Amino acid sequence: RAGKINYIVAYKLDRVTRSVRDLETLISELEKHHCYLVCEKDEVNTSNANGRFFIRMLTVLSQLEIEIVSERTKFGLNGAIKSGHIPSRCPLGYKRENKKMVIDESTKDIVIRIFNMYLEGKSYQTIANILNNEQVPTSRKGKWKDCTIEHIINNKIYMGDYEQFKRVGKEQGKEPIIYKNVVEPIITKAMFEDAQLQKEKNQRAFCRDRVYIFMQKLLCPKCSKIMQCKGSGGKKKKY
Repeated sequence: RAGKINYIVAYKLDRVTRSVRDLETLISELEKHHCYLVCEKDEVNTSNANGRFFIRMLTVLSQLEIEIVSERTKFGLNGAIKSGHIPSRCPLGYKRENKKMVIDESTKDIVIRIFNMYLEGKSYQTIANILNNEQVPTSRKGKWKDCTIEHIINNKIYMGDYEQFKRVGKEQGKEPIIYKNVVEPIITKAMFEDAQLQKEKNQRAFCRDRVYIFMQKLLCPKCSKIMQCKGSGGKKKKY
């Protein structure tokens, strides 16, 4: 743009881009400033019409190759998931055997107990406190937390279904892909659905009667996590 460069030299075209759209934008920008792209290995030079035609053809072929590989990868991944090869870390209650996700008999009862306690009306934090007091081991190092219990209650894998792109889909406003009956379930579908209904009951029962002006505004200076608010009780309701 400053007029100091006449040529941009690359080893090969696919080292610059494999997208037809990106290439058109690049060529248009270079021509506007009287600059040209040279790809040494492909013998491409955009300073003439033949070079620009040839470089477009190479880019189309490169993009086609990427799309074909992507389709094959997705097809293979879908087949692997349907046969029980789940591409994620095994949650509590499951383990790996021959690359397949199978029930872990040593921990599955913990999952069943968590669902039973939740259906009894206990909150995430209450369940976490009970498990911590009994020193029940977690799937990861550390103590039980309310978010850990919430993740278990919301995980469809426990009724045999795998939910793919759940987090990414939520961020992009898209629906996740659900694969039905890909692993052996720990709980029934009816029990999982009852837990989701119980979640709605718990949300309606909870009502915040205090105003915390610093809620989600203060961070711990050591771990950078959001500091929690806790009322002291009584009529003054200080915290």
